[in-house]
Amino acid sequence: MDNNSWFSQISSKQRIWLFGTIAVILAMVVFVTLRNSSLKPKEPVEVNTNMSIRDIAPKLGITYKSLARELQLPLKVSKRKPVRILGVTQEELEQVIAHTLPHSDNRLKLYVYLALVFGGLVFLIRLGRPDGSDVKNRRNWYPHTPHIVSLLLSVIIAGFLLGKSPNPMEVTVKAFKSMVGLYSDPGIKIIAFGFFIMLAVIGNKMICGWACPFGAFQELIYYLPILRKMKQKKLPFILTNTIRGGLFLAMLLFLFGITGGRKGAVIYHYLNPFNLFNLRFESFSILLTVIIALGASFITYRPFCQLICPFGFVSWIAERFSINRIRIDKDKCTQCGACIKACPLEAAKGRVFGNKMPADCFSCARCLNVCPVDAIRFGGVRSQHLTKKQKPKNEKV
Repeated sequence: MDNNSWFSQISSKQRIWLFGTIAVILAMVVFVTLRNSSLKPKEPVEVNTNMSIRDIAPKLGITYKSLARELQLPLKVSKRKPVRILGVTQEELEQVIAHTLPHSDNRLKLYVYLALVFGGLVFLIRLGRPDGSDVKNRRNWYPHTPHIVSLLLSVIIAGFLLGKSPNPMEVTVKAFKSMVGLYSDPGIKIIAFGFFIMLAVIGNKMICGWACPFGAFQELIYYLPILRKMKQKKLPFILTNTIRGGLFLAMLLFLFGITGGRKGAVIYHYLNPFNLFNLRFESFSILLTVIIALGASFITYRPFCQLICPFGFVSWIAERFSINRIRIDKDKCTQCGACIKACPLEAAKGRVFGNKMPADCFSCARCLNVCPVDAIRFGGVRSQHLTKKQKPKNEKV
């Protein structure tokens, strides 16, 4: 269905919502742009190997322990001696700076995330389905274009234009690193982590499904109309979540020094695909992660999100508390399997059959225009109640 057809079917109230949403997003962009232009540019960081860890760490905004870990030195190493005496070369120091500085705060990017989630949420709750439309026209609901546009904006703006940081994966890792004392501002790291969790709870995993740049890149590849038969095969959720959860547990064990005997080690540093957006691959494992994840996306839905991403794992847990999400009217549902087939994961299957911990739902809307009995809605508890009130009086419950 083309956008003109969808636009011609939505009601006047929905058009007000549409233009109002666009206006709010543009206002956010203008506000952040003006605010950013008024900020003084940061002075370049100048350090050398004649400086000590105590001299260098404050310039990078990290703790002494964190810098020692980045320089591959013991955490208890002398912080007063020049790093050249500790065996650090200028080249190694510059590599650490190149890795650390891109992690500096970028509030503009946070507003971009917020705008993309807000736009997607309004579309799913209020705009995707034309008011008063008959269930027979369900295939004309929720056109893919708004989702694809959001994904493109995420990759271009939140990815390549604004760089790798911040991103959901990095913020998650930083929150736990701050608990080990690797950052001088742990409160800020926890607040940033809370911001992303809040977005995941307000709209079911929408930060992942509509705004995360690397997740968006994978989804755009998956959207390509090729290898469709292979895409019908889904990875078992019990397998993917076991791998993802196992990596998360391993991260905690290494980070807190329970395994390996040295605090501060982060295994995700070797699997961080967001380096793609700065076009810097600090290790071969990172480049390999990007190649495999994007290549596998031609046949598998969001492989990195399913198998590796720590925020994907945490937000899967947070889904239990999502305010707005896919809701299935059990009184209407006939378990025909249409939504299960349309869903790229086992998320719809788990929800139809009432699993307490179903697979991740990325709010992609694929299930919202296939149900023949109109049993699926996106929204809060109130929207589910309204759906039940609209049932004919003579319908059996």
